[in-house]
Amino acid sequence: MDSSAFAFKLVQAGLANLATYLAAHILLCLVPAFCIAGCMAALIPKGTVTRLLGRNTPRLLSYPAAILAASVLSVCSCTIVPLFAGIYKKGAGLGPAITFLFFAPAANILALLYTGSVIGVDLALARFFLSLAFGVSIGMIMALLFRREDIAHDTMTDTLFTEQGQLSRPVLFFLLTLVAILLAGVLKIDLLTKSYSQLFLPIPGMDRFQEILFSLVPFDASKSEEGVTAQGAILIALLMAIALTAWKGLENIIEEFNGWAWATLGLAALTLLTASVGMTPQPSGLVINLTGKSVGVAFSLALLTYLASRHLEEREVRAWLWETWKFVKQIFPLLIVGVFLVGVIRQFIRPTWIQHLAGSNTILGNLAGVIFGVFMYFPTLVEVPIAHMFLGLGMHRGPLLAYLMADPELSLQSILITSKIIGPLKTWTYVGWIALFSTLAGLLYGTWIDGVSIWLILLYLSLFLGGLALVLQLVSRRSLSPSPVP
Repeated sequence: MDSSAFAFKLVQAGLANLATYLAAHILLCLVPAFCIAGCMAALIPKGTVTRLLGRNTPRLLSYPAAILAASVLSVCSCTIVPLFAGIYKKGAGLGPAITFLFFAPAANILALLYTGSVIGVDLALARFFLSLAFGVSIGMIMALLFRREDIAHDTMTDTLFTEQGQLSRPVLFFLLTLVAILLAGVLKIDLLTKSYSQLFLPIPGMDRFQEILFSLVPFDASKSEEGVTAQGAILIALLMAIALTAWKGLENIIEEFNGWAWATLGLAALTLLTASVGMTPQPSGLVINLTGKSVGVAFSLALLTYLASRHLEEREVRAWLWETWKFVKQIFPLLIVGVFLVGVIRQFIRPTWIQHLAGSNTILGNLAGVIFGVFMYFPTLVEVPIAHMFLGLGMHRGPLLAYLMADPELSLQSILITSKIIGPLKTWTYVGWIALFSTLAGLLYGTWIDGVSIWLILLYLSLFLGGLALVLQLVSRRSLSPSPVP
């Protein structure tokens, strides 16, 4: 095969992978999540999150607050660093700030839902619970190891964290409705997936259209590749229409609410409804299956419209749309590039390589997943299609989780930036703990996958964390003990 033909094959593979993911995996997950992130940024007072993260705040309050704040921020390791710097320099304790820095990229709601929809609910739950346990553990470890520095840092900050912020009831209901849309779209339960009624659209040739799509976007199930369905092609067309209208309508939404903005909102609602139904091409037309998911999405969209029009001020709606649009512009192009590159990379990787290096749940296999996550950095959410590719190529689910724990957390650029904020010693200590805990997370999850009792694994985990906490407490007491007078 000559170079031009090989290059064409790589481009075709990348475009095919991109089309598949746009059509099959993201709409009912990413679109509502973008809106949730925009709502958090625009409508929730900063004080409701930040005032609970002070060093002197009780641990039972500060660490859950850090987890809650981080869970709604769908950001990568580079994007979270400025936010981390802001709360740390304004008075957050080192422990809660580190937990915030760890948890936001590792286990935010968008990453978890995307992981569950693409790879599996079991791995998403493991990612959440182990990120929760290890995120809090790393924060407490860092606070203990650098307690002197944390006390000195606390005396240099102001009292910003005493400011009050109140979340209004309409904004809370608006946020919960957005969450309801997301849950209705992604939960895989019988109530939502079951078809309750059907519609028939007399559009001849839909079966031939489906055959053409499969010929244009070839796929290999052995490599976890998927084809593009007729429904997927319709959704891609709607996404392109949204992109065109959003650029006209949302780019200047703060100044004016024009017709393009209304078109964007209408197309977004139509896209979610289209993604929520089932479609079956037939020679004589297209069968539309109305599921519980489509009913839930439609009801939530109607409620969202009512709340926005009757209980939110126009400036609040504009602010929400602007923050959502900024979030889309920041992440979505990187996601497109990343997923395209996944399709290209897949052409170079041989299943035997993955199977040999990380095909079993060993320390070496899990450590390889961690190292790859550190040095082969991908933007937020792109680690999920990368992991999906590795799974199809034979990677054990244990090392796969180790990769998913490390990749969103660390990159060389984020390590350098973090070093400027808290110093090289704290930064590399943090990196070391992430590598250790990510490897341990993969081993524990992989052990459960291989058939070991979950209760035995929880016992091992509890003993490890308890012993580690005891050792660190002893080290901390020794470091704080007064030095003998010569």
